[in-house]
Amino acid sequence: MKSLVQNLIPEVINQAISNKTVRKLAVRQLDKKIHDSILEDNSLLFEEEKLDRYYFVSNVVKQVSNCIDKGYISKNVARRMLKVFMSDSFKVNREAHLTDVKCEYKEKYNEYPPKFLVLSPEKACNLECVGCYASCTPGKGTHLDFTLTQRIVREAHDILGSRFITISGGEPLMYSSQGKTILDIFEEFSDMFFLMYTNGTLINKQIASRLAELGNVVPLISVEGYEKETDERRGKGVHKKIREAMSNLREVGVPFGISVTATTKNYEILLTDDFYKYYFDEMGATHMWQFQLMPIGKGKDVMELMITPQQRVEFYKKGEYVTRELRYPMADFWNSSSLCTGCIAYGRWNGYFYIDFDGKVAPCVFVPYYVDKIQDIYDNGGNLADAIQSQFFKNGRNWQRERGFDQKEHKGDYLMIPCSIRDNYANFRKNILTPEAKGIDREAKESLHDKEYKKIMIDYGQELDELTKKIYDRKYRKSLAMHTTK
Repeated sequence: MKSLVQNLIPEVINQAISNKTVRKLAVRQLDKKIHDSILEDNSLLFEEEKLDRYYFVSNVVKQVSNCIDKGYISKNVARRMLKVFMSDSFKVNREAHLTDVKCEYKEKYNEYPPKFLVLSPEKACNLECVGCYASCTPGKGTHLDFTLTQRIVREAHDILGSRFITISGGEPLMYSSQGKTILDIFEEFSDMFFLMYTNGTLINKQIASRLAELGNVVPLISVEGYEKETDERRGKGVHKKIREAMSNLREVGVPFGISVTATTKNYEILLTDDFYKYYFDEMGATHMWQFQLMPIGKGKDVMELMITPQQRVEFYKKGEYVTRELRYPMADFWNSSSLCTGCIAYGRWNGYFYIDFDGKVAPCVFVPYYVDKIQDIYDNGGNLADAIQSQFFKNGRNWQRERGFDQKEHKGDYLMIPCSIRDNYANFRKNILTPEAKGIDREAKESLHDKEYKKIMIDYGQELDELTKKIYDRKYRKSLAMHTTK
């Protein structure tokens, strides 16, 4: 069957971007093709999974179209953005869009490569947020040399066949090495698309204009709610600077997304319709990623900020309403796991892995343990693909397969699959973590010997399992039974 990209006629996309008088018709045509491609493909997916994916992609297209109408997005950047979102990002079929590079990887490692990686080249940050997962502090921090960063990105391109990388931090716009900045990486790899998590405070008019010239970067700006909540966690006056950054981006036509961390302090705001209307309709965001505060990094010391299992279920229900009724492109890194078939860590196909500012190779931004450092692998004659071949990583991928992400009849609870460490901590310690794995920071090391921490994590997973199993059976497995009996 033709891929989603092949089904999306380029002329339709160009009409949706370039010709305002026919944009509504073009978007309707595009939406139908998205619907048909997703609903008719991906035989490993439940019917409700397909609908989850359809709504998210459809909502992105509609929101981008709305922002183009308002003059918030330039046509050049919009074409690049749509090309990425209409790629195989939402395809579960591992055979789809295979290149010679990916086939070579499969032949060597007996599995397909991950789709992307998250790279944090800089630890330094100009803020000091409560519960920072990366334990960042103001001032100059550890960073990867520019030549090392170059090599990592180049090998992701050439060895993994990836055309998409997420940049995190620290604050990426503080990165400076060998007279280069992160913008120089974006410019050099112009055929790749980058999502950049940023606190937004450094996006002045000059930076915004440079991003517009590059046309292959979408900033994801972190907020905690409105001004009160954001300033409370990130510092006084931060939200005002964020609004200025959004204004600078709209002025030059660069799309941006929103990144928000759910905590026990702001979860009530995130359950209101007005929150989404404000950032999508008033501020002009094109999409939103929600995260839930994880008990890692500095977050280990503020575990009371971690939302409860019951609150997480409330977020799940709200997320479904936001995407299917309000029709905003919002995804929750855990609750929206149907968009990517469960846990995507450990370098699995269609997934990712993480390299931090010390060059430590971890399964996920939120799994703060590592076996290898990328520079050591390079010094020993290896490459980026070798960085995810440790037994630690393989154990994680085995767990993912055992949970049945590629077997329709034997899939595990989607709301429990997403996180191997928070939702399945007992299993993580027993069957995934290996003796040679080390904590990525002091907090991660300490948590391995903290009995109270272990109990809290295990209890959390058990309570969540009881709450989510009914949802999973009712929504996803019921859709399988209905489809099977047709």
